[in-house]
Amino acid sequence: MSRDAPFPANRAQTSSPAYRLPALDRDFLMGDSMRGARLMLEYEKAEEGLRAWGVRSTLVTFGSARVRDPATGPITEEEAARLAQFPSAARWYEEARAFGRLASLRGGALDGRSGVRDNVIATGGGGGLMAAVNRGAWEAGAPSIGFNIALPHEQQPNPYTTPDLTFQFHYFAMRKLHFAMRAAGLVIFPGGFGTLDEMFEILTLRQTGKSPPIPVVLMDKVYWSRILDFAVLAKTGMVSSADLELFTFANDAAGLWRALLDHGLKVPADPCATASVPA
Repeated sequence: MSRDAPFPANRAQTSSPAYRLPALDRDFLMGDSMRGARLMLEYEKAEEGLRAWGVRSTLVTFGSARVRDPATGPITEEEAARLAQFPSAARWYEEARAFGRLASLRGGALDGRSGVRDNVIATGGGGGLMAAVNRGAWEAGAPSIGFNIALPHEQQPNPYTTPDLTFQFHYFAMRKLHFAMRAAGLVIFPGGFGTLDEMFEILTLRQTGKSPPIPVVLMDKVYWSRILDFAVLAKTGMVSSADLELFTFANDAAGLWRALLDHGLKVPADPCATASVPA
């Protein structure tokens, strides 16, 4: 080519996917080779938000998204069938709400003056009993966390989680890590597959010594005793009898709080921790 000839245009080069900055190249970031990087990003984004709010420990609370606030309207056929099996289901929502309020007032979530908050309510961020617990924290004026998960039928975050602490995950594994790594206690309200999954995740970590000895409390002994026959697991040698001591039961919000304290939950020595609970 003659030196006097015009240079060819570089449009093909600048428009090539290879030329995009990696951090701005969605196709590259969403490719198989970057799965590890995406896992890291999901870890770091939530970690940064939690640190900004001084969240040192959490009270992880699970429960069904299918249990509505009874004040929202007449019961459905599905709810009527549930009540026929478990009359106590009529108060699950309000007990979850009361627990979120009580734990937030007395556990240390309100104490941001030292730059550290303890026992901050953390749920899966969805509706039903999760929303009830977050609602109780919101009514107490305390922050609470929603670890949402992107699902084929899109989950919407409930309106009671603190906006800065409302996260969304693609990977269940990373969501589970964030649930476990700051958990100072675990409270399990009645629920289905998702609740069972998260409950057994934490129980397995406790059983194998992969997590600290945190208290695990199941709400409504009648429900859980009918859904799962824990005694059979021990009688048949599938778990040891000592494993049945990894958790206990309670039947109302006050009982949940007492059980957490009786089984080792630590609360800060602070005026916020002894605040009275509004009616």
